[in-house]
Parts: sequence; C-alpha cells; structure tokens
Amino acid sequence: MSSSTKILDPAFQGVGQKVGTEIWRIENFQPVPLPKSENGKFYMGDCYIVLQTSSGKGGSYLYDIHYWIGKDTTQDEAGTAAIKTIELDAALGGRAVQHRELQGHESDKFLSYFKPCIIPLEGGVASGFKKPEEEKFETRLYVCRGKRNIRLKQVQLARSSLNHDDVFILDTEYKIYQFNGANSNIQERAKALEVIQYFKDKYHEGKCDVAIVDDGKLQAESDSGDFWVLFGGFAPIGKKPPSEDDIVLEKTPGKLYSITDGELKMIEGELSKSMLENKKCYLLDCGAEVFVWVGRVTQVEERKAASQAAEEFITSQNKPKSTCITRVIQGYETHSFKSNFESWPLGTVASGAEEGRGKVAALLKQKGIGPKGIAKGAPPVNEDLPPLLESGGKTEVWHINGSAKTPVPKEEIGKFYSGDCYVVLYTYHSGDKKEEYFLCCWMGKDSIQDDQMMATGLANTMSTSLKGRPVQGRIFEGKEPPQFIALFQPLVVLKGGLSSGYKKNVEEKGLNDKTYTADGVALIRISGTSVHNNKAVQVDAVAASLSSDDCFLLQSGSSMFNWHGKQSNFEQQQLAAKVAELLKRGVSFKHSKEGTESSAFWFALGGKQNYTSKKVTQETVRDPHMYTFSFNNGKFEVSELYNFSQDDLLTEDMLILDTHAEVFVWVGQCVDLKEKQMAFEFGQKYIEMGRNLEGLSPDVPLYKITEGNEPCFFTTYFVWDSSKASVCDYVLYLSNFNVLLYLEVFLVSNFNFSFFQLELKIVWKK
Repeated sequence: MSSSTKILDPAFQGVGQKVGTEIWRIENFQPVPLPKSENGKFYMGDCYIVLQTSSGKGGSYLYDIHYWIGKDTTQDEAGTAAIKTIELDAALGGRAVQHRELQGHESDKFLSYFKPCIIPLEGGVASGFKKPEEEKFETRLYVCRGKRNIRLKQVQLARSSLNHDDVFILDTEYKIYQFNGANSNIQERAKALEVIQYFKDKYHEGKCDVAIVDDGKLQAESDSGDFWVLFGGFAPIGKKPPSEDDIVLEKTPGKLYSITDGELKMIEGELSKSMLENKKCYLLDCGAEVFVWVGRVTQVEERKAASQAAEEFITSQNKPKSTCITRVIQGYETHSFKSNFESWPLGTVASGAEEGRGKVAALLKQKGIGPKGIAKGAPPVNEDLPPLLESGGKTEVWHINGSAKTPVPKEEIGKFYSGDCYVVLYTYHSGDKKEEYFLCCWMGKDSIQDDQMMATGLANTMSTSLKGRPVQGRIFEGKEPPQFIALFQPLVVLKGGLSSGYKKNVEEKGLNDKTYTADGVALIRISGTSVHNNKAVQVDAVAASLSSDDCFLLQSGSSMFNWHGKQSNFEQQQLAAKVAELLKRGVSFKHSKEGTESSAFWFALGGKQNYTSKKVTQETVRDPHMYTFSFNNGKFEVSELYNFSQDDLLTEDMLILDTHAEVFVWVGQCVDLKEKQMAFEFGQKYIEMGRNLEGLSPDVPLYKITEGNEPCFFTTYFVWDSSKASVCDYVLYLSNFNVLLYLEVFLVSNFNFSFFQLELKIVWKK
C-alpha cells in the first residue's frame, strides 16, 4: 500500500499485536486507551474506537476497526473518531475492515465482542458533559432487545417507558427486577436473565436479590408490588410508541458509485468484480448498508475523502442516520459485500480462511488440544482435523442398484466403485449416551442421477425410522471427510460400477467399461498418514501414475506387486497389505521397492515411464463461519453470526455452519416439519452461493444435524457444554395460544441459574 507518512498517534503505538479487543475513548479530540475494567461501558456523550484483532495464518493478524458514536456526542468528536480510525488502519498496514456504529443501531459483529451486552450510560467526558460519578449508585431502567445479540438501551425511569411488547430491566441498589411485557419475545426474556446475572456479578458483587415481574399480574405482597412502588404505584401501561429503533431497513440491489475527489458517479451495469480498480475508491449502496471499497494502492487522504463522501451520501439520500457504513479493503472483502455480486472470482488473498484457522486454533487450545487437533504431548499429525467418531461401533453398507438396495457383505465393506452409490450407517455409543447414528450417502463420481436419488431417499427413510436422530451426510467421491474415512480401514475406491444403471449408461455412450475385476490389471494408489486420511484409489495402470510419496498395489492376473515409493511411510506400507487382502484374499504379493522393480512389474504397466518424485502436501483448511438464512424475493440470502457460540443454536431456527471443508445444516427441534425436510435443499443452495462467492467446492460434504444429536465433529467448533444440549422430552403448549409455555426455574442459593434456555428448550440439571 502507498500512503502518506505521518507521525503515529502515541495512543496507537504497539497495538494489534495480540488477539482480543482494544478500546479508545475520544477525549479532547484525542484517543485515550480505555482500561479493561471499562470494556462494555459506552457513555452516550462520547465516541469510541474499538479494534478487534483475530488470528490469521502463519502468525499474522486480521483486524476489524469500529468507531462508536454516542447519541449525545458532538459532530466534531464524531469526525475525530472517523479520522483516527483511518489513521489506526494505516498504522496496521491499511487492511482492516472499518465499521461505523451508531448508538442503538450497532452491528451484530460489534455486539458480539461484548457478551452478554454493551451498557450505554448517560453522560460522558466530552466537552459539555459532566464526568459520571460512579461512587454513587444510580437506579436505571433499561429496555432489553435482541434474539442473540442483546441491545440494551437506558430509558427514562418512568411508567410511560414501559410497554407490553418489550422486556425491561430495573437495576436498583439492592434488587434487580425483570419486567416481562405480555407480548414480549420468549428469547428476549431468556437473554434478559443473562444480562441480570452480568449486572449482579459486575455491579453488585453477586449479592443483590433478583425478581421477575410479569405484565398484568399484580400481587401487592410480592416482588411485583415492590416493583410498582418505584413507579408511584400500579397503573395500566400504554402501547409501545413507534420509534426510530423499530425501523428495519430493507436490503436492495446494490448500486455502485466511483469516488473521485469526494464526488460520486454512478456506474451502470450488472455488478462485477472487474469494475473495481485498485487505484480508486467506490461506494456500494445496498439500502440497509453502505460499503466503501478501497483499492489497495490508494492514498490515506483518498480513503479519508471516501469515508466522508459516504457520510454525505447518507444525508443527501435522506437515509436514516442509523444506516450501516462499512469500509473494506481490496483483498479483504467481507461476505456481506461480496454477496451483492453474482460471482466473485478468487484472488490471491484468502482472509476468511485465515480468520477461521485462528478460531479453530483458539477453540482447540481451550479444550487442551494442540494446534494440530490432537491432545498436547501426543505425536504430531499432518493436518488439522475434527475429532473422529467413537470406534468399536457397527458399520452397515448398502449398495444401490436402481430401485433395489443390497447389503454389502461384511468382508466387502470398505470397497466402493466410482460408478455406484452407497448408503452407510454407523451405530455407536459415545460415553454414557444412548445409541448414536452416522448415516450418509456416498456418491461415486461416475454414478448416475437415478442411483443418487435412490440413495438419498433410502437414507431419508432410514432416518425417519430412527426418529430423525441420525446425523445425515451427503459425501462425494474424492471429498471424503476424516470421520468417514476412519470407519473403513481400509477404504478402497475402484474404477467402474456394478449397478445396472451405470452399465447401461456406459453402453449407451459407447464407452469402455473399466470396472475393476479380480483377475484383470489394476493399479491401486495407497496414500495418507493416519486412520483419518488413509485411502486407496484405483488409478490408470500406467507407470506415469506412480509417485514416490506413496505405496501402490499392482494387480496383474494372479500376480500382485506391493510397490513402496522412496518417500512412503510405514503406515502406508501396512495399509497396502490390508488392501491386498480385501481385493484378493489369501494372495501372496511380491515386494518391490522403488528402483528395484522387475521386468514383469514394468511389463504389467505397459512399459517404464517417468513419474513424479516431488512430495505433494495437501492442506485441509477449516474456516468456520455460521449463518442464518432466508429468502428475499425468492433469492437465498445469508447473514453471518459473528463470534458464534453454542448459545446461538436456538431451537426454533435452522443455521448453517460452513468450515469450507464441510457444510452443516443445524436443525432446531421446534422448526416446522416441512422446513426440516428441506434441510439438504437449503444446504445445497448455500453451497451454490458459496461456490460463486467463496470458491466452495460443489462436492463439499453436506450434513443435516438435529438438535440434541450433535456429533463430535460438529461440536468441536464450539466451547460445548453437553448439559445444554440435552433436550427436555416434555414440551408444553398453552392450549389457547400458539406459543410454548415459558418456564422460569431458579436455584435460590446466590441466584445461580439452574437451567439453560435456548428459546423454547429447557435443560434440567440433576
């Protein structure tokens, strides 16, 4: 990047060198570092700059910079925050994503840094405001909104502030009250409890009382009577008045403008990445959000002018002041930016993968797992991998042939043909749990569509018969995930197929049937270093197919050669013997090390040829991102859940977890039955979108995960508490209302919650 050289603000010296959150408050038009103890507090009369640093690949860092503008701040201080944000970005190398955050309209990403919520407080240190006196406790009333990320807003301590639609928290010196409006959202009630616990621990040293007050239920001798006394006595409350907080901006098709000397010029035509030049800045208007795209060779002053142009654009277009403004740098575009383009050809920078890798490493570290996905102190492995399923289970496989399914004999399990489809059911026990199931379809790359549909239908029927408990997967040849490969030792993929549909397709196209036979000539490549990636695949029986990295089995009639490449390892050599036994039981094979081959070996391959001796390493990148999804005018759209956690798995929702190596559709228990049945369709739509925007493979493994049946290779992306995942078997409905009964269960001692509630899910601790 080319930029103007300026003296770095002392407040920004040495920042961004560790993962976490750093905050500055603008005081007398200068950034002042905020103590960690003050994180989450935001005074309405102030502006703040927030830097979020996350881990990238190879020890690098990724940055998000937010500047927060309080509703009572001055325009000059807001301008200072915006300018200092750009200077901070320049100090970090000019590649941070920048976000403008207005009080009450903060982005989900910003709120995700401050769990369970941010706390907006009256006053401030800016000129014209008195410094808050924290020594004296002040009773405050807050309205609490948000299904996942909580938006807390301080309102006037008056009865007129209450309404029937929201949840309120009244924080007094000796007791915290939660007031539940009669029409309030059940999830907001549960989230408000999290805020109350936070208030109790942070501001009351864990010693105050807590009371729940339900709208319309007055009992003078109870906590509700004490609550209403603080409002001058009980009286009816009014309806919720309309406010700017209720305005939901709609996303519109993006309009692109070039920015030159602060002036905007609209660019006509369908949005294409090729429109964006690296020496310019652009504005993308998407209705609910405005993006400023910055070419990587632009000057700092140009970037400041572009940001100012975005502010002026919002005013000139009469957009709400709360309209989100996000600035992205070339090569570090966000998913929400790229989603406005029909496709996004991949460049050289893959920032998302770096961020994901850092998140995986952090999660593994919390669990005492080393950076390679194994317990600390254990031998290293070659790639990150999720935990494998418990061993010792029962594996059943069915071969698909038209409308028929045939159980694969036990001695043949592990042998797959490229022209065929299979259904695999693995039944196992995990700890003290009841039986668990991993049910998936394996699709050969040359299989016909009818067989694929039959396999899918059979798997659905089996899942239904098992009460929807199995983890369902769709796996394509060549993209087998670690937990699938580990079920078969060995896993062998052979050419051709046995199904009548495949044979008919070959015949109609006039192709040669290359189906493996036990008495023909075949070359099998043995690759991998461990149970999670050991695989044997039939390749063309020519010398050019050989590789010094691997072992090969060469079958020629009744003869079998076991060839070891110079760089192959002992595990591959052992696996080769297992594969030979699977293919031709009782066969004796001839060992042949690279460089000592016999003439019979080369004759079977059609003669000696050059082959590769260069070691090729294949790295599996796991890049976890979680999304909600919806349809807008028939278009499939997703919204990311930032810094996601187990708490985001709400029982009435369907969510998508994309690790780039695998895609999961998580289905809550209370999702509509018709939508549950469409989980794979939704997942496929996501994959099609991800293929265009993120380079996602169309053959990426796809899973349907139901609430309460999450497998270890899904939960590894969370700090997982299994007690939260135990779904109560009894769901109570109010007979006269189409809502679920809201239960509040408390442990009296110290007001520690004795339950975990994800929307309509109750977990009892025994």
